[in-house]
Amino acid sequence: MTFNQDLMAGPPPTLLPEDPAAAELASLRDPSKIADVVARHPASPIAWATLGALATEHHADPVTIYAYARVGYHRSLDALRRNGWKGNGPVPWSHEPNRGFLSCLALLATAARTIGEMDEYERCSTFLRESSAEAYEALMHD
Repeated sequence: MTFNQDLMAGPPPTLLPEDPAAAELASLRDPSKIADVVARHPASPIAWATLGALATEHHADPVTIYAYARVGYHRSLDALRRNGWKGNGPVPWSHEPNRGFLSCLALLATAARTIGEMDEYERCSTFLRESSAEAYEALMHD
């Protein structure tokens, strides 16, 4: 019997499928229409991440930003699990459809820090770094 599997390698990377909201968001010219995309695609991590980023850009209430990020994060976990994720392992930033999840996670960490929820900030920023060091470097502005 021959074993070719590296048992120390850890779980394989999770690669999410194309997010149907991504094309709509890419062609969107009116930022006020992002909420419409979220309404059409409420399970879309990239739609929630985009809504949260827009709220951040417009200096919205930090609790609102936290709520957008939290919903996107939970919808992301659903998508990850549907695609074979077992609770840990790499979620590469280089795979474009993963960016919605990673962006929601960074936004949640940042929003948690803003409202003083430091345990959540630490948990989410560590989770982001462990999922994708590249995403952590691109998204976290400590």
